Amino acid sequence: MDVHEVVRQRYGSIASSQQESCCVGTSDCGCNATLYDTDMIADLPVDVTGLSLGCGDPVSIASLKPGETVLDLGSGGGIDCFLAAKQVGETGYVIGVDMTPEMLMKANANKVKMGVNNVEFRRGQIEALPVTDNSIDVILSNCVINLSPDKQAVFQEAIRALKPGGRISISDIVTEGEFSEELRADAAQWAECVTGAIDADVYTGMMRQAGFEDIQIVDKADTDKIVER
Repeated sequence: MDVHEVVRQRYGSIASSQQESCCVGTSDCGCNATLYDTDMIADLPVDVTGLSLGCGDPVSIASLKPGETVLDLGSGGGIDCFLAAKQVGETGYVIGVDMTPEMLMKANANKVKMGVNNVEFRRGQIEALPVTDNSIDVILSNCVINLSPDKQAVFQEAIRALKPGGRISISDIVTEGEFSEELRADAAQWAECVTGAIDADVYTGMMRQAGFEDIQIVDKADTDKIVER
């Protein structure tokens, strides 16, 4: 199963048809622009909010500061990049990385339409990020790492890209337990944000192995529940 190609085809189709959610068919990942505070997205065009394919709001979790350099893994139509750009201001910079040409076309068109100057979109895979070592203050990822067939490589790349003391803010889908081998082999469900998800302890274990510390998990259904890992 070539996971990258299946995912690329799916999200290329979504970009081309401007579907409004990654939750198509049997998937139930709750992905849409309503996950953001309405004031945050009020001035974004529908071409951006209509391609909101995440499962949370990593921008708010990240507590971005003016002047920071931000990297968004799997930037899609650019919603998190544009939100981050407003928070880091003219002295900051945002880089979005995506492997789907159709998504990059949409994101760049939205950038021109909005007149945003501190955002750049680059084509690449999150397992081999097109950024230099120790160049990023904050990494964002919104419902993307679960799609990767090599999550350990993603976290290793994130550590490589981050400056010392940098941080990562992830909104993603995890499980409690594992899927069967049959479900893991279902490429369509993998691309729908389902069977690429892994157990939360395995997920955070990979992060620790890569070098991350002070890991916290916040349950979206119960934001008062914070689990130290």
